[in-house]
Amino acid sequence: MTTPYLFDEFFSSGKEESISPFLTRRSKSWAKHLPLKSAGFSSLCLALAFAISFTYAPLSNLLLAFVFFFSGTPALIDALDDLKGLQINIDILMTVAAFVALFIGSAMEGALLLVLFEISGALEETVSNKALSAIHNLNHLAPKFANVVAPDGSIYEKSVREIALGERLLIKSGEIAPLDGIVKEGISSVNLVHLTGESIPDPKKAGDELPAGARNLDAALVIEVTRTSSDSTLTRIIDLILQAQEAKPRLQRWIDRFGKIYATSVILLTFFFGAVIPLIFSVSYSGPEGSIYRALAFLIAASPCALIIAIPTVYLSAISACARKGILLKGGVTLDALASCKTVAFDKTGTLTTGDLLCTSLEPVGPSSISAEEALGIAASLERQVVHPIASAIVALAEKRGAPLTEILNFKAIPGYGLEGALKDGTHVAIGLLEHILKEAPPEIAEAIREAAAHPESSGQLLSALRIGSTFYLFRFTDKVREEIPHLMEKLRDRNKLVPVMLTGDNHKNAHFVGKELNITEIFANLRPEDKLAQVSRLLESGGLAMIGDGINDAPALARATVGISMGRIGSATAVDASDVILLNDDLHLLSYLFSKSHLTQKIIKQNLTLAFIVILFATTPALLGLIPLWAAVVLHEGGTVLVGLNSLRLLR
Repeated sequence: MTTPYLFDEFFSSGKEESISPFLTRRSKSWAKHLPLKSAGFSSLCLALAFAISFTYAPLSNLLLAFVFFFSGTPALIDALDDLKGLQINIDILMTVAAFVALFIGSAMEGALLLVLFEISGALEETVSNKALSAIHNLNHLAPKFANVVAPDGSIYEKSVREIALGERLLIKSGEIAPLDGIVKEGISSVNLVHLTGESIPDPKKAGDELPAGARNLDAALVIEVTRTSSDSTLTRIIDLILQAQEAKPRLQRWIDRFGKIYATSVILLTFFFGAVIPLIFSVSYSGPEGSIYRALAFLIAASPCALIIAIPTVYLSAISACARKGILLKGGVTLDALASCKTVAFDKTGTLTTGDLLCTSLEPVGPSSISAEEALGIAASLERQVVHPIASAIVALAEKRGAPLTEILNFKAIPGYGLEGALKDGTHVAIGLLEHILKEAPPEIAEAIREAAAHPESSGQLLSALRIGSTFYLFRFTDKVREEIPHLMEKLRDRNKLVPVMLTGDNHKNAHFVGKELNITEIFANLRPEDKLAQVSRLLESGGLAMIGDGINDAPALARATVGISMGRIGSATAVDASDVILLNDDLHLLSYLFSKSHLTQKIIKQNLTLAFIVILFATTPALLGLIPLWAAVVLHEGGTVLVGLNSLRLLR
């Protein structure tokens, strides 16, 4: 039962053959880094062949034969496959150069080319595998089988691909959740580091959602499956990373097209120079100074290995580095777009703020015979009996200040207005909307309350009032700003040179309270989804714009912006689908890292392209003039390729 699934899933995962479940342990150890091992063996044979060539030529030639067999055979097979598909590329250029060098009596240089080409190819593969480590780790993370809890309580193993919605699974301590589900039994902590980048254990109990890929740390959990294997959180993340790898930026697509034309042109020029040089200069066709030798040196020097890998390895490294941080990018094009952004627009509620109200202060209106602490305790005694954002904020402030609670008699809730009751001494108390409390306030008190509401203070907006007999208190509230946001704004302005803007559907007062705290001067409030879309379109006129949001109402703006960034944990599925970047852990302080990474990506691309073109430009002409021998052209060419690959790996840091 297990073999078909393992076979299918392994070969569709894109993993290297060395970890195939169909190999023995000993075979796996041999298969791991096989191209690099083959190149190492060929290098040893080449070094011995060069050393022995001065004393015993037959043995040297035998060792060179080993080099051509171990390094040349795979290259020849690949070249023939490409020719069968009518493709002219780097592999064909290098293979032709190596074997022509053998036929003209420069076997040592041909062997050197094969060895260095195989080494650079193995290193390029290592770079790509390292850059693709995020997708490999996620594939490794996904269990293939799960323990299903039958209705009679028995447990049996079943392929994840056969499990239907509503089935119950047992997740033992130390195991990884194979599918998304809701916890039905048990209490435990789980680690979501592979999904969100957050290593702090997340407690789970009955009723909580558990995503596929979460590692159960403590006790066993029983979950009810809410998504099948094709729709699980882990599968969607893997699909997003695969889409990111396949979505090639414009420059990379151009280089891919250019590479085919360039390779064909180099081969034609090689034949042309090999035939024409003797007609211009006094050189022969054969020999170390002959036109064929020089044309081969030109062929090697002009081959665009470094140019071809200069861009894809950069984007793969950057995408992988971001994925390990919990940032999913929908392609290298997103990095290009991020680097072009001059403005960053934020939704307020749920993005800049937690979405929870924060009671910032209470103040008396008119004469008061009751202290602020006593008033706060009475207000909390009323509010603790209901569930409401304002009630939670007042109770939280009372707990923070240690305000004494009191018994409330004749408690009554007035839907839409507030709460009423009485103290033990019969004093009537009420708390609620300003309009409700104003009805029973004396004219001078009512006027003072209206004046305070019309001129809001920096500490917050008036949303609630308290009456204790003839004493009145006002409560100010504001949205609770995320802890990391003030520091993030500072970094975005100073380090990333971005202008922050707020786009919110909330009212002007709340928006400006938050904007003032974060030093955001450009604020647009009371926006409906179509208004947000219009503002984003207007902001785009002055340059690239990144939009960060989390709700369904943000989806049109996210899709319209140069780059849409959504919150993966609290964001709606619509917002996630419409965005180009997903912050899996809702960790906004990573925005500065993301923008810095996009600019560094552009910088390294320029460095790689410059290095690749320098090697080509400064090696081809001397090769044709006979100033660079074949072995030097090989070293320059392959050395440039290795340097480009290593430079790309800097983005993994």
